[in-house]
Amino acid sequence: MTIASRKQKEREDMRSLILDAARKIFLEKGYYDTSMRNIAEEIQYSAGTIYLYFKDKDEIFHALHEEGFRRMLEKMQPLGHVSSPFERLKALGRVYLEFAFENKDFYDLMFIMQAPIKHEADHEDWKMGHRTLDFLKTILSECKIEGYFKGKNVEYLSFAIWSGVHGMAALYCRDRCKAYHDIDPKDLIEHGYKYFVNMLEKL
Repeated sequence: MTIASRKQKEREDMRSLILDAARKIFLEKGYYDTSMRNIAEEIQYSAGTIYLYFKDKDEIFHALHEEGFRRMLEKMQPLGHVSSPFERLKALGRVYLEFAFENKDFYDLMFIMQAPIKHEADHEDWKMGHRTLDFLKTILSECKIEGYFKGKNVEYLSFAIWSGVHGMAALYCRDRCKAYHDIDPKDLIEHGYKYFVNMLEKL
């Protein structure tokens, strides 16, 4: 390993250490009570060290969002091989829910935790988030070509579908499915999602 490649690896390792600590602090304290100082304390470095990698906590928060969307999109990409767009849509919902099950901390940061997501207003700063949403919109457009969702606006429809699946994911991540005492949460969502798909088929 060359000196340059070793330094690059060390930088990447430190960046990952900071992001892992930041994710933990954001989830424990919330966005507004998280600071560069308490992130630094978590990894036992000075706050000045953190500033060598990120200019402020907004940049750290954005980096965590981007990482979450990158992971989600990686799980979605194989669905491109599903020939039927409606079957792809059904599979997409399941992939989305699986991501929430397997990455509760990222899902909370991406979609539930209160924070000023000012990057959403700038498409260039929110590439991964927009690519993930565009994945859904493209599938819906292909569904319309095949005769599904006649007369439906893709923008409004994508929002309705995202909201429905997000609701299930959020209830799971925040342990609200336990309101159904005698049903396993994943079993509850599995059957609930089937009912949701049945409703989509009737649109």
